[in-house]
Amino acid sequence: MTAAKGPLEGMKVIELAHIMAGPVCGMMLADMGADVIKVEKPEGDDSRRFLPPDIGGESAAYMMMNRNKRGVVLDLKSDDGKAVLRRMLETADVVIENYRMGTMEKLGLGYEDLRKANPGLIYCEISGFGRSGPYASRGGFDLIAQGMSGLMSITGEGPGRPPVKSGAPVTDITAGILAALGCSSAYARKLQTGEGQKVDTSLFEAGITHTYWQSAIAFATGVSPGPLGSAHPLNAPYQAFQTADGWITVGAANQKNWERMLAVVGAQELANDQRFSNNSGRMQNLAALEDILNGYFSRQSSAEWLERLETAGVPAGPVLDVGEMHSDPQTLAREMVVETEHPKAGPVKAIGLPIKFSETPGGVTRPAPLLGEHTREVLSQAGYDDRAIDAMFDCGAVRGPAA
Repeated sequence: MTAAKGPLEGMKVIELAHIMAGPVCGMMLADMGADVIKVEKPEGDDSRRFLPPDIGGESAAYMMMNRNKRGVVLDLKSDDGKAVLRRMLETADVVIENYRMGTMEKLGLGYEDLRKANPGLIYCEISGFGRSGPYASRGGFDLIAQGMSGLMSITGEGPGRPPVKSGAPVTDITAGILAALGCSSAYARKLQTGEGQKVDTSLFEAGITHTYWQSAIAFATGVSPGPLGSAHPLNAPYQAFQTADGWITVGAANQKNWERMLAVVGAQELANDQRFSNNSGRMQNLAALEDILNGYFSRQSSAEWLERLETAGVPAGPVLDVGEMHSDPQTLAREMVVETEHPKAGPVKAIGLPIKFSETPGGVTRPAPLLGEHTREVLSQAGYDDRAIDAMFDCGAVRGPAA
């Protein structure tokens, strides 16, 4: 694949992160042009062992999260390994880490240690709950964060049903995106002042950001809203409806789209029904409205309804599975499915960059690295000669790809 300059070209990032939130941050920065060097422990990122599925023996999960990065293996339990990392960090713009609180400090690699040699270093910490507050020392996982942030209380079929987490690890992914935003913002300031700083975000806070509407309701009423299935907490109808052969989503919440939708389904009598005459009434009588509209939508196929709704200008869409989404023409037109050539796995598909830039497009240009694939290259760029590199390989402080 040919490289395309991204808006963050020139940013040098050292990723000391594993599994998902930290790697998402590094991936976003790399997709936008940063040179991201992923530093792995000798046994590699744990996601290398997320098997199945694999492609050519390589973890599909690892390859998804780590494209566009160069890979280095350092044994940070060894003095030589830590010395190599310190040298790399002397010229880095950003370091990303998502270890438990205190881990980096015990290694002598905390922010206060590193900033002495590199005052311009942006030190990005991603954790379960943030580096301050009573939960700062707790480990964090997406499931726990979804529960504690309120997300699981508003996700699911309705009152009285078991709590449900989002199918996607939304706090992991969102924490990574927030961290990438924080790093980019701190980098903009560094370019102006030369000064670095700490960037601190968490899975917990990432989950909280998804409760904007529900928090607005709770602040205003003192009552915490519960799950509504696919429905919206403030507008109706705005949800999924069952058709004769599947499901579609319909966004007919404002009054004009409500009236247009009634004309499409042939339910104009509902316009005069006092229960549904305005949005407030429709929300108060949402269960009854769902039953009535499902009765209408179940009479025809999804394709028939979608064609009629689009013609009438009512926002609507199919409920696609992941494979169907991958082949959707809009997905392909927006380059949200891309392909790289991996040295072991061969052609590997990945999700593309979700931000488009007119002048500095960036994008996915490099497959995920083999374990230690770029160790020798990166150490050479850090100023080590071949003899010194060979010595570090011999003592196990660094490693390269398996033969």
